[in-house]
Amino acid sequence: MPLTAPKAHKAAKKKAVAKKPAAPKSSAKKVSAKPAATKKRAKKATSAKPVKKSAPKKSAPKTSPAKKAAAKKAPTLTPAQRALAQKKAAAAKAKAIATAKATKEREAKAKATAKAKAAAAKAKAIATAKATKEREAKAKAAAKEKEIQRKAREKAAAEAKKQREIEAKRKAIEAEKARKLREIERRNLEELRRQERRDAEERKRLEALERKMHSKPYGNEPAFLAELRDLLLETREATNAQIAVSESEANEMLVDRERLEYDDEDGSSVASDIQRDQLKDFASALRLKIDEIDVALSRIDDGSYGRCDECYEPISKARLLAQLPVFTCVSCRASV
Repeated sequence: MPLTAPKAHKAAKKKAVAKKPAAPKSSAKKVSAKPAATKKRAKKATSAKPVKKSAPKKSAPKTSPAKKAAAKKAPTLTPAQRALAQKKAAAAKAKAIATAKATKEREAKAKATAKAKAAAAKAKAIATAKATKEREAKAKAAAKEKEIQRKAREKAAAEAKKQREIEAKRKAIEAEKARKLREIERRNLEELRRQERRDAEERKRLEALERKMHSKPYGNEPAFLAELRDLLLETREATNAQIAVSESEANEMLVDRERLEYDDEDGSSVASDIQRDQLKDFASALRLKIDEIDVALSRIDDGSYGRCDECYEPISKARLLAQLPVFTCVSCRASV
């Protein structure tokens, strides 16, 4: 059944609407004719941030086979209809180009925004890494400096301790030296004082000895000294008489030996010689006693008789009267 003109016009309209999605393809072909740099930027933008897919356009409702056959069998359009269809197609194409341009601008803007965000994030990451690295370097340098300062303090403390020990040891040595010097000075002073005391005592002893050596124990008793003189003179006379007797006896024994002949077998001559020698020795001892009596008489003259020759102490009167002459006291005589 042939279609009427209004129906044919509606079918052509529907066909034109159905053919509208093909416009982006032609626009895409035209866009593809732009320089390669623009394509690369578009590809980078699409790769950087995927463009939001637009909602799929609703396709024209499918016509039934009967309608398609009717459309095919529709009569050709009039020039006015054809011009209107072309005008609509051009408007659709312009709209598609504008849409593509807007989409491209949005993609470029999104790409630029993404690139700026990526650059900002990268710069921020670099700055953060740099700051972290600087903090780590500062912390490491601070730790190193702290360790160096600690070691320096420990070294300084060790040096100070060593110096204190050396100073203490030096002071101890100096104190010990000073103590020893003081001890030596004290001992020298004590020894000097002892020596001075010994010298003083020795001087006193020598002075006392000198006084004793020149002392006259009985110088104030002239009667006693006169009595001693008389006794010494009597003793000297008696001693001289004994010497004369001993010498005369010895001479007589010598004359008798020359005059008489002794029988030597009985030893009489030997015994006579021994007796004569004894008499001569006795006479010599008596002569020594005479010399001592003379010394005692000279001491009586100067008043020093009665002083011991060893200790220079006075001899007791009883000893002076009992033994004539005498020059030592009982104690010194016993120690000889």
